[in-house]
Amino acid sequence: MRIRGLAAFGALLLLTGCGAADMTEQASPFANAGGARSVTLSVQSWVGAQANVAVAQYLLEHELGYRVDTVQVDEVPAWDALSQGRVDAILEDWGHPEQQKRYVEDKKTISDGGGLGVTGHIGWFVPTYLVKQHPDITDWKNLNKYASLFRTPESGGKGQLMDGSPSYVTNDKALVKNLKLDYQVVFAGSEAAQITQMKQFAKERKPFLTYWYAPQWLFEQVPMTEVKLPAYEEGCDADPAEVACAYPHTPLKKYLNADFAEHGGKAAAFLKKFAWTTDDQNEVSLLIADRKLTPEQAAKKWVDGHTSTWKVWLS
Repeated sequence: MRIRGLAAFGALLLLTGCGAADMTEQASPFANAGGARSVTLSVQSWVGAQANVAVAQYLLEHELGYRVDTVQVDEVPAWDALSQGRVDAILEDWGHPEQQKRYVEDKKTISDGGGLGVTGHIGWFVPTYLVKQHPDITDWKNLNKYASLFRTPESGGKGQLMDGSPSYVTNDKALVKNLKLDYQVVFAGSEAAQITQMKQFAKERKPFLTYWYAPQWLFEQVPMTEVKLPAYEEGCDADPAEVACAYPHTPLKKYLNADFAEHGGKAAAFLKKFAWTTDDQNEVSLLIADRKLTPEQAAKKWVDGHTSTWKVWLS
């Protein structure tokens, strides 16, 4: 969610939302147990990432006979853990070019695991009911005109731009500064906390401006419209301090520890083939975040109804 640190999933435990884990004493069972049929998966804190891991874990355990351990860790530390073999796979990365160059291209300790099948996009959104009242509010050039609508006790007399976790990939502070907007970035703390605030605002039909991302199940319950920022062009976000453009659309990718990718047997082969659609991910995410099923229950429900999709991953 999603993250350069989300340019970013990074990360919630969204039900999470977002949490960091101390990886210093943890190690992948695959890396340290020889031929043991064990796999360790990194779980990012947003619910979409949880959905990926839930389904992959269910199939690894019930169809391939592996034991699966999961570790929640923020986006950038997850790359470090993957390189060191403390985890075997990250199933949803929103784009970390520095880590990719260091570990995939230079050190070759991490292997590209292929696309997830889902395209991620971060942006600024307002509730659609507000757009009906103020149609021009979807152009960033008009945001200052409406700043007073978004003031909160936390925003210090300015309009509030609500973000999730500071660990996510976010350019928002730079965007506010460089676009000269009369707004203050206020972090909810996690995806879960951010969702709670948005749902409360929507219930009361109050204005809000928020950093948000797709895919995300909440759009089904709280219709939102994206605010058009200056168009994204390749390289416009190269200098984090000078960013003055929209976020890109990012095909989400998987990454595997290089040793695991080569010697991880059926588990590694399965994870390389694991790819599904935005609708698939949202279906599982909704079951976890809104219907309050456990990740295992949500995964089983999806698996039972989509045999033709996941059978391909096992072939």
